[in-house]
Amino acid sequence: MPPESVPGALPAAVLFDMDGLLVETEHLWYDAELEVMAQLGGDWGPHHQEALVGGPLEKAVELLVAQAGGGHDHDEVMALLLVTMERILRTRPVHWRPGAQSLLGALEDAGVPCALVSASWRSLVDAVHDAVLHEVGHDVFSTTVAGDEVERTKPFPDPYLLAVARIGVRPEHCVVLEDSHTGSRAGLASGAYVVAVPSLVDIEAEPGLRVVRSLEELTPGLLGQWSHEWSPRA
Repeated sequence: MPPESVPGALPAAVLFDMDGLLVETEHLWYDAELEVMAQLGGDWGPHHQEALVGGPLEKAVELLVAQAGGGHDHDEVMALLLVTMERILRTRPVHWRPGAQSLLGALEDAGVPCALVSASWRSLVDAVHDAVLHEVGHDVFSTTVAGDEVERTKPFPDPYLLAVARIGVRPEHCVVLEDSHTGSRAGLASGAYVVAVPSLVDIEAEPGLRVVRSLEELTPGLLGQWSHEWSPRA
């Protein structure tokens, strides 16, 4: 019998990262960082962005300030980066990553709760929602967690633990979908099974972390099979 036809072989919940996983925004982040750096004065290249993939905005601001030679106010640079990125998200096309919409729809049809767990701040999550996420309906996510809504964001497990607590499920029975090292570490630390779909940087498989090429390879049943193998239910 194929794994997808095994009764009950579904994860308790699937927790989605946003940037680079659900939506193609990494190139927009790079443009925002370039625009901010142009105002600060300093050099910025793809290798700087790669070092920040999936990480907290505070880390991005620290690197921007350092590359500009220091002397800039951290809070002012943070505000500038947020305003710049929100403007870009609201004025330029934002596209789904391949397979994202169909996987969300399949999970909803299967009755699997989904959560959106992002290191981006709420203003940017809302901008992405207004750009594309609304296309799958307001109720497709049981909860959403933004980076400025937890004391410690990724790579700490706090945002994922908050999401599963809101849904009312055990983290080890859930699957986290990520595209970065930072997000994958947060997922693993939460106890969930992690499936990585690398965007800008390669990710190596390890116990509890599987790497696939695209969300198009995933189905609710397959995620359920991996989840039950990772944490067998009594």
